[in-house]
Amino acid sequence: MDPLHKIYRLLLFIIIGLIALEILPFLSSIIGMLVFSFLFTTIFLQAVDSIERHIRSRALGVFLILFSTIMVGIIFIGSFISNLGSQIKIFTKKIQREDFTSSIENLSNNIRDSLPETIGNLIPESEKIILMAKSIMINVFQSVLSLLGSAGTLFFISFMILIFTIILLVEYHDFKRSLVRFMPNKYLEVGLRMIYNIELQISKYLRGQILAASSVAILSIIGLLLLNQFGANITLVVFIGIIAGLANLIPMVGPFIGMIPAILIALMNNIGSEIAMNHQLFGALPSPFFILDIIIMFIVVQQIDNNFITPLVVGESVGLHPMAVMLVLLIGGTLIGPLGMLFAIPVAGVLKVVITEVVFITKNSHLL
Repeated sequence: MDPLHKIYRLLLFIIIGLIALEILPFLSSIIGMLVFSFLFTTIFLQAVDSIERHIRSRALGVFLILFSTIMVGIIFIGSFISNLGSQIKIFTKKIQREDFTSSIENLSNNIRDSLPETIGNLIPESEKIILMAKSIMINVFQSVLSLLGSAGTLFFISFMILIFTIILLVEYHDFKRSLVRFMPNKYLEVGLRMIYNIELQISKYLRGQILAASSVAILSIIGLLLLNQFGANITLVVFIGIIAGLANLIPMVGPFIGMIPAILIALMNNIGSEIAMNHQLFGALPSPFFILDIIIMFIVVQQIDNNFITPLVVGESVGLHPMAVMLVLLIGGTLIGPLGMLFAIPVAGVLKVVITEVVFITKNSHLL
């Protein structure tokens, strides 16, 4: 190869690399939507196939499954927002009354009195606490407004995922047949086995994730109900547990996402309650409004999930050792963040299948 040709190829690679860097943010969004669509397709595929066998219409089966799922989601979200909105209205009326200020003052004094003097002196004055509380509430409401402001983007992404999912569900088997046609005859059996094993790995992973999410939801609900037995007065317990379970699809941080609404609801329900303000964890640590209790409960759930549920249930579902699962999650989280942790295990499972088949072809190429 002459030097000019080498320089030409080098410049071509540089130009392609620069173009790829420019369009990477756009492509990453599309790839993310396609990946989510494929996961949803894998979840609903068996149900669609089953309905198609009975009604002889795949498009109608896809419509029935997705329509039912969307309606359940709308009912859940609508009911949660409605109940939360009612509690916010009650809370707003509470903080407008004078007893909110007196409650904060009593809280500051009680915490200061219950701690050693050297530590108690570090507790801010009630006026500062009131300002901090109002600042936190303003930030929370601003975050909610910001989230509502991005609802258009979220709706667009959800709509595109829905469209991709419909296309994949309707045309899934045709896509597979088209892929098989491109395979060389001598690799046909290996290719079919690879496709089957990849489907099996992803299906097992999703079943494991659903089981893990259900376990986290149940543990969170049980923990919140136990706290209510001691007077925590946390409402919307089932909703919070389901949110924690769904958020568990993002490993490591899922249960903590459920902790946020639990703390906010405990604050809203217990403002003005002397018992809640004076509550102490284990009779020693000040835990006003049961905040420390809630945090510790979700930490326990997270530890159970990280050390037992995810490595055993999810790892076993894709045939990975628990230590390998933890390593894969760490690598995915380091490289891409929460999204990397979400897709780390299924990607590792697919790579395992591909590498196994490639090794098989390499060792037996003389027989093919």
